[in-house]
Amino acid sequence: MTAAAPTSNPLKGIACMLVSGLVITLNDAVMKSMTAVYPIGEILFIRGFFVIVPIGLLAWRFGGVSQLRVLNVRTQAIRAALTVLSTFLFITSLRYLHLADALAITFTGPLFITALAAPVLGEQVGWRRWAAVGIGFTGVLVMTRPGGEAWQWAALLPLGAAFSGACRDLLTRRMTITETSVSMAGVSAFAVAFCGLATLPLGWRLPSPADVGMLAGAAMFLGLGQFLLIEAFRLGETVVVAPFKYTNLLWGVIIGFVIWSHLPDRWTTLGAILVMSCGLYIFHRETLRRQ
Repeated sequence: MTAAAPTSNPLKGIACMLVSGLVITLNDAVMKSMTAVYPIGEILFIRGFFVIVPIGLLAWRFGGVSQLRVLNVRTQAIRAALTVLSTFLFITSLRYLHLADALAITFTGPLFITALAAPVLGEQVGWRRWAAVGIGFTGVLVMTRPGGEAWQWAALLPLGAAFSGACRDLLTRRMTITETSVSMAGVSAFAVAFCGLATLPLGWRLPSPADVGMLAGAAMFLGLGQFLLIEAFRLGETVVVAPFKYTNLLWGVIIGFVIWSHLPDRWTTLGAILVMSCGLYIFHRETLRRQ
């Protein structure tokens, strides 16, 4: 079975992006609740074990077992290591930060990608995008307020996750020539699960059947979210659907309020608006440059 050809249906593409953001944020909420009970490595291993199912379905949907073939072992290994680092940092941050706050800081990813594009990929980055990067990181300072009473060292965790995720995404741009999306997802998922298993000697707790079920559900959410993300870009042009990825923060605010009765304060809200606005502007400038 081969992958479906790209079609033009922007409304369906936007809908896929919105639902993708919802289910991925639900996954994050489950992981946050589990970090209060179990070690990070344990919950990543259990979730990673169940991620095999949606990855298998993705492979079947987009062409079969051949979609899992690895052609460039070295770059796959480097990408997997960056994914492991990003995942551990972000999930650890959920233990200490509110869900919406952690998500807001991770939206610095496009800023890091732009800042690294020149030295890593040799891309030309104009002064407008550099200005957007500077303003965006000012938004991070507004959110975290280093040196103030509200400062938390844990804010560095999602920032580190965003940086390592940006490095992974830059590498992914080069890998798409030889590697399939399913193979990259599969290798990364296996690496995260294996590294989680390696923490077993540090002490795990015997999980309850209900918690195993929740982590299995989180894996299904994650797999479904990744599939819908792929479908969003297949159904609609990138310039149309990509900006709706920022609705993840809205989902984070809603879920965080429903479960933990938390709403971001005005400084976090202002900083998040600055970061997202600059991310959208950078995306706009890159779109114009490619055209």
